[in-house]
Amino acid sequence: MITTVACAVCCIAAPALAAASKAPDQPAGTRAMTPFEIYALYKDKSWQWDNGAGHMMDAGRQFTAWADGEKGKSWAEGRWVITGTGGLCLNATWHSGQGAFPAKTCFSHRIGNGTIYQKREPDGEWYVFRHAKAREDDEAHKLVFTDLVSQQRDSIKTALGAAQLPEQ
Repeated sequence: MITTVACAVCCIAAPALAAASKAPDQPAGTRAMTPFEIYALYKDKSWQWDNGAGHMMDAGRQFTAWADGEKGKSWAEGRWVITGTGGLCLNATWHSGQGAFPAKTCFSHRIGNGTIYQKREPDGEWYVFRHAKAREDDEAHKLVFTDLVSQQRDSIKTALGAAQLPEQ
């Protein structure tokens, strides 16, 4: 059960772990991003992952996601929360064939000279999320104004629901 949640949470963290542009702990010459800056960066956008996506809706700060990982397909619903110290937390309940499990994944954000750094909390490493002059390989390039979640999430919900119905 726990491995399913870990798999789903890992799809959120994978970009931070796989990033090529690593920065030292607490990037020099930076400050924590303001809540408004983080809100503007994520509101009404989907974040594309290697094996799924998350969608941060402005309305009610709803967060929805789906993943198709090693342990199978899963979907999530919850909220995205911005802290006053440059943080973004994704609080959601993930659903899979093994059940439903709460998960909270948080990221810290810093900015300096137009470059945004991100770090998965509590023990991730800082990396360049978006360069001052955006690059195609920036992780922030995977934030898009398109709902990449609802259709897949609904399909997975239906499939998991059908799989959990008792045979008659």
